[in-house]
Amino acid sequence: MPDNAVTKRRGRPPAIGREDIIRAALSLLGPQRSVATLTLREVARAAGIAPNSFYRHFPDIDALAVCLIERAGSTLRRIIGDARRSLERPDSVVRMSMEIFIEQLDADDGFLPLLLREGHVGSDAFKQAVEAQLCHFEDELQQDLLRLSAAHGFVVDHPALAARAITRLVFVMGTQALDQPPAQRRQLVEQSVVMLRMIIDGAQRPQTQAATLP
Repeated sequence: MPDNAVTKRRGRPPAIGREDIIRAALSLLGPQRSVATLTLREVARAAGIAPNSFYRHFPDIDALAVCLIERAGSTLRRIIGDARRSLERPDSVVRMSMEIFIEQLDADDGFLPLLLREGHVGSDAFKQAVEAQLCHFEDELQQDLLRLSAAHGFVVDHPALAARAITRLVFVMGTQALDQPPAQRRQLVEQSVVMLRMIIDGAQRPQTQAATLP
């Protein structure tokens, strides 16, 4: 092979992949910008590809938006779930989970604001994608509630409903905190911790009690 051919091959820029397009789209989203406002051309420009090349990875811009919502949900579940499972005391889990959740409002990736925003003002398709992520949060939380209850000698009544109540409350409070200054966010965290403990306390009872109930 001629030397110039080798040089051209070595100098060829790497192919743009699906992950590059996702990162480019995320770079365009600010605190107040919805995924619905993204255009194919600006995403392609940010990714450094021709608009037609976009279709090699996504059928349309809405499919990319749903992918961003799914990525946001899976990343947040991993961050919060890993932290939650590192603690063994239920009271510590409640506070730590809420604090980490609120901290994610200011994370560089912007995943939590994306979920909160699209779940509130997004299109029907985007709201459905957010709802699917909330259901994943509930499923994982339910498993953690059962794990903690077994470890501490109590039973959680209707664990799926308890996990749903906790998840929905946390996301509602997160939406309220989205535009609040730090001082108000701290107050909201304290209020949320009290409400979350009320849900958990109301849903649990000792195992010995559970054995005598119908």
